[in-house]
Amino acid sequence: MTESRRRGPRRAEAERNDRALLRAARHVLAADGEHASVAAIAAAAGVGIGSLYRRYRTKEELFQRLAELSLDSWNQAAERGLADDDPWEGLASFIVTCAEFGQGSLGPIAGTIEVTKEMQAKYDRSDELLAALVARAHRAGVLRPDVTAVDISLLIEQFGRSPALDQLCKQRREDLLEAAAGAHKRVLAIAVDGLRACHPRPLPGDPPTDRLFTERWAHEAGRARRTSP
Repeated sequence: MTESRRRGPRRAEAERNDRALLRAARHVLAADGEHASVAAIAAAAGVGIGSLYRRYRTKEELFQRLAELSLDSWNQAAERGLADDDPWEGLASFIVTCAEFGQGSLGPIAGTIEVTKEMQAKYDRSDELLAALVARAHRAGVLRPDVTAVDISLLIEQFGRSPALDQLCKQRREDLLEAAAGAHKRVLAIAVDGLRACHPRPLPGDPPTDRLFTERWAHEAGRARRTSP
């Protein structure tokens, strides 16, 4: 067998391992938060730690890649939402897609990894797309006027995981998983419907600002420099 033919199967195996590692990292993060270990991620992916470190030099590098892919998914969902002729359906489908993808699962690592230039560029794009979705829905009069883009981001994060589903998975209660998944979709639909402009009661408190995200994702070293005397 020639060297090029040997490289083909090895490359395919490496790509399969990479996909498995990224899926496993997301699941372990959802369960263990910032304490997710490399050993647990490798075990969940069914690969050795050596394979993980051949692909990612550090756990931080793995999480940075996961964040980039999450932002890609967010931006693709937002672009599809903007392509929908119906402003409400475009926004609602974006929210549901992002929540079901599990966008909130990366919240625990906010501030623990350095934000790369690639991550920042994708994040800036995500801000632009969400702002466009919200502005269009406001102009059409279908989104309650006091809802902001940050409100939408926080809602997606809150529904990006289901505590009941996570608990049942840990308990290996396969008999209840389908019901829990259905209940999560139902509650998400209730929350999304609460964004409609037909609700007369104003939302409580002041609208949240983007600092909730920018400050949370600021790396620990940078926060220490800003707060030192």
